[in-house]
Amino acid sequence: MRLPKVFFPGQNLERRLTWADALILLGIVALIGFGVQLAKDAPEVVRGPEISLSPAVLPVYAALSTGRMLAAYLLSLAFSIAYGYWAANSRRASKVLLPLLDILQSVPILSFLPVVLLSLSAILPQKIATELASILLIFTSQAWNLTFSWYQSLTTIPKDLREAAGIFQLNSWMRFKTLQLPFGMIGLIWNSMMSWAGGWFFLMAAEIFNVGERDFRLPGLGSYLQEAAHQGNTRAILFGLATLTLVIVALDQLVWRPFLAWSHRFRLDMVHDEDAPTSWFYDVLMDSSLMARVRRHWIRPMAESFDLWIHRRAEAAPKRVERARRANWTAWVLTGAAAAAIAYGGWRAVGLLVQVPAAGWGQVLLGILTTLLRVTAALAVTLAWTIPVGVAIGTNPRLARWLQPLAQLAASIPATALFPVFLAALVSLAGGLNIAAIALMMAGTQWYLLFNVIAGASAIPRDLHFTAELMKIRGWERWKVFLLPSLFPYLITGSITASGGAWNASIVAEYAQFSGQTLKTLGAGAIIADSTARGDFPLLLAGTLAMVFTVVMVNRLLWRRLYKLAEDRFRMD
Repeated sequence: MRLPKVFFPGQNLERRLTWADALILLGIVALIGFGVQLAKDAPEVVRGPEISLSPAVLPVYAALSTGRMLAAYLLSLAFSIAYGYWAANSRRASKVLLPLLDILQSVPILSFLPVVLLSLSAILPQKIATELASILLIFTSQAWNLTFSWYQSLTTIPKDLREAAGIFQLNSWMRFKTLQLPFGMIGLIWNSMMSWAGGWFFLMAAEIFNVGERDFRLPGLGSYLQEAAHQGNTRAILFGLATLTLVIVALDQLVWRPFLAWSHRFRLDMVHDEDAPTSWFYDVLMDSSLMARVRRHWIRPMAESFDLWIHRRAEAAPKRVERARRANWTAWVLTGAAAAAIAYGGWRAVGLLVQVPAAGWGQVLLGILTTLLRVTAALAVTLAWTIPVGVAIGTNPRLARWLQPLAQLAASIPATALFPVFLAALVSLAGGLNIAAIALMMAGTQWYLLFNVIAGASAIPRDLHFTAELMKIRGWERWKVFLLPSLFPYLITGSITASGGAWNASIVAEYAQFSGQTLKTLGAGAIIADSTARGDFPLLLAGTLAMVFTVVMVNRLLWRRLYKLAEDRFRMD
């Protein structure tokens, strides 16, 4: 019962390195080099506000952190929908957008934060610069998995649904509203939960960051937990984790569970599902007469007015000749400006890279190879347990009602808060630091895969399950011809974001501080973290570019080929 191979007139994802990759990579190098040059004008000494470890401040800190997470998530969601839609619907744009997404996803978050933070500090007041940098860091931990999930949904819409949209002559907005967004909704919601979990993981780094003598910090749960870990205050760590747990449970019950119950309507089922997910808060909202009036008198009229406005704009579109001419002039001007900026930034970046001695480049190469082995080990172990557990949760709604909140809670608790204590217990063992580093990489890897597997298993139509039962496909044969082919696109999406998460987590996994003691092991993450702490920008740039190049090559040679296979052979057609 293998899903049939169909033709899809979309993008060819099996790509080699092209001029677009080289140009984009050069642009990233130039941007970092320009930022480093601007960062030199930042204040030499910065001292942030004191972080209180009193339990009384935790409600205020929780509200501040949740506000930053919400701002970053809304920005991530808007970016993901626009970016993924553009890449999936424009063959020409995809030639630039897909390589750019690969590179952006591969840039280690914690290595470019000092450049961004110091650059903003040079032109903005310190508090505003720190807030913007914090939101940007959380955004980069949330956006990529959302974008990959949304893009994967758009490129795997069944052919019959596309043909139906063409028969009804839906315009681009109605096609987006009635076909594309509903089809991708389940993946978006599950990856939204993963995005929040990823945001909590990097919250500690987002709210306290040290660059040489500059100490940037913001009051919040992340800074509270990091300060408690730095002082070795176990009592404060427990209070912070308890507060974080309450916030996570509240969000699960009031936000994510209602969204999961609502998203069940978007499954491609031909039969009724008696075990649909439920939510008490969703039931309260649906039974509320006030919410019914809001939907009837506000939401529906506004949606209809917006649809009508879009339709009128499409009918009254001006002639494109003059617009095209203006666009050509604008494109030439912007291209010239971008080329000048890339040339200047690239020249500054080269000036930094030539300052790295040969021994430093050897250290970077050895660190990249070591971290690559750790990432591979973390991903292999993660795949071994997330596939069976994710399928069990995604195909059994009764089990999901119990395990999904626990998975959401476990994914959201930042392992960086417990890692120093865990590391202190393992450091005396043989290979303890390496084992601890792989464990923390898994903490930054496994949830991306688990939530994508759950989303994929949840999206499998119930009639396919019944068909497999009628054909008596059981055991390994069920996995081989039914479950794994159905999950394959989600596994590739999860693996891409998981491997990127593991590379990012290496920066905090290979370099840790606890009770005034610094512990580090050989690896690219340790090189980036150590050079950041010492303010060694040339080595920081070298380590960052080496990591970016390695991740991009892995994506090109492995993940993109598998993505193409998923698009061609494993679609719900």
